Amino acid sequence: MPIIDGHNDLPMQLRARTGYDVGGLTRRRPEFHTDIPRLRAGGVGAQFWSVYVPSDLPEPEAVVATMEQIDAVYRMTAAYPADLAMAYTAGDVERAIAAGKIASLIGIEGGHSLATSLGVLRSFARLGARYVTLTHNNNTSWADSAVEPPEVGGLSDVGRAIVHEMQRIGVLVDLSHVAPVTMHAALDVSTAPVIFSHSSARAITDHRRNVPDDVLVRLRDNGGVVQLTFVPYFVSDEVRAWAQAAAAESARLGLPEETDAWPRAPRPGEDPLAAVAGFPPPAVRDPLAAWLAANPRPTATVAQVADHVEHAREVAGVDHLGLGGDFDGTNTVPEGLEDVSGYPRLLQELADRGWSEPDLEKLTGRNVLRVMRATEEAATEPLWPRC
Repeated sequence: MPIIDGHNDLPMQLRARTGYDVGGLTRRRPEFHTDIPRLRAGGVGAQFWSVYVPSDLPEPEAVVATMEQIDAVYRMTAAYPADLAMAYTAGDVERAIAAGKIASLIGIEGGHSLATSLGVLRSFARLGARYVTLTHNNNTSWADSAVEPPEVGGLSDVGRAIVHEMQRIGVLVDLSHVAPVTMHAALDVSTAPVIFSHSSARAITDHRRNVPDDVLVRLRDNGGVVQLTFVPYFVSDEVRAWAQAAAAESARLGLPEETDAWPRAPRPGEDPLAAVAGFPPPAVRDPLAAWLAANPRPTATVAQVADHVEHAREVAGVDHLGLGGDFDGTNTVPEGLEDVSGYPRLLQELADRGWSEPDLEKLTGRNVLRVMRATEEAATEPLWPRC
């Protein structure tokens, strides 16, 4: 069973580095974690492409930027018909894999992209969006994020209505990035399996982006899947502690908080590279340079990622696991998982720990296909394209 990965931010990197020029992905692109040769080397058979836009954008602006990201996925897939195929259903994924192609699915990373509109949600579903992450790093007016203090107690009545509508039309509810109170609130009202597209186990690394054990137990009962991620801050206590210390030193020095820069999209008739000229702006962090030199960032390992996978298996069960690397969405990766070619090293680590081939196949893709199919069957008015 090839890898069905839950989260890859290549569309964001295409915007930031090439002005959405999708050319050249059939050769190795060292500025990215992702290109077609390395997807093939990693055994990837399907990819949820994240159409992330910053969660501090005004909501109408976020809708436009999300449309641009979706357009990039379609243009990228159309540019490489021998390698990539758009997919909307579990059946589409299976057909693409059988044809030797990489199924391309769309995941919206943050409810801000919906602008609190069910019409926008349904429109994105018609364009092929198969999951929506309820928040990114900022609260929405209807759901609480893992990063900010809770404001609505998890989900407001509006948030519960949005979750209901997502499941009514066959869109997966993604609980990565949300607060534990939001995880529980969504599970309280879900009528179909939910996912975590790129999160790990909080019992192993106490990071706010990870999933507590009490939620993993409920995920098992819900029938959902947690797609374990590779982000070093989430999988290594040493890297998490280093990041906290770096943030404390930055605050002591009075440095401004780092924010995600967001380049503008190319204008009609403009050379795409003109839109990203001078991006990203040079970082002004010189006062922190001495501390960084004295305190080098530790590295995470494949074995630490495997520890999270095994813990999630112990709590939620092998039928509720998947993988969501977050490649091209993180500025650092574990040793051995430097890019999308690295999945076999993780699978070998798990095989060396005694994992059977059937259980590895559940992890790599069969569980996600089951959840997709269950969501499709639970939908009373599915809006994905019929292909």
